[in-house]
Amino acid sequence: MRILITGANRGIGRALFDACRARGDAVIGTTRHGAGAGFLTLDVIDPASIRAMAEAFGAAPLDLLVCNAGVYLDRGEHLADGYPASIWAESFAANVTGVFLTVQALLPNLRAAQGKIAIIPSVMGSQARAPGGSYVYRASKAAAVNLGRNLAADLALDSIAVGIYHPGWVQTEMGGTDADIDVATSVDGLLNRFDALGVATTGCYEDYAGRPIPL
Repeated sequence: MRILITGANRGIGRALFDACRARGDAVIGTTRHGAGAGFLTLDVIDPASIRAMAEAFGAAPLDLLVCNAGVYLDRGEHLADGYPASIWAESFAANVTGVFLTVQALLPNLRAAQGKIAIIPSVMGSQARAPGGSYVYRASKAAAVNLGRNLAADLALDSIAVGIYHPGWVQTEMGGTDADIDVATSVDGLLNRFDALGVATTGCYEDYAGRPIPL
């Protein structure tokens, strides 16, 4: 398969990149500052950068687009005096608008392959699970889930499947050392989800183990 993974310079994105390459996929990763062979430069908050990445990718069919790039900027903010407007703007630019514009830019490639799109938000995007706090991150990830569900409806006409996946609470720089699972467990599960995704299951919102997440 020809696969493109955004935000592949570290964490889950890098582990997905390495796992796909190890199993023989033709995989391209993106990073904001470029990282040599197999990578394209992409800053998902910059529409011009998204367009330039798509031009650099070219006209080749794309079997799988993994929208992994994202930010969590409001960790530790307080309701009384935190969550400035700048955090809201940058978070939605990266976690929502950047996903949409990346899909839009690569849509001809996906159509050529009748490919798949995997969006990696979080269980924190579930509106049924609302324990409070992390307002910006939760709101942006809920919007990403909604985006994925609506893309699934529209792109079914092109036989392009869209899956929305929670990678688990993973022991990465973002997840921390107290997280539930290691990177390998998350990546193995996600790859199984990507492989199983098809038009019949488009719009699914589930975790790395295939367990449905309530909207």
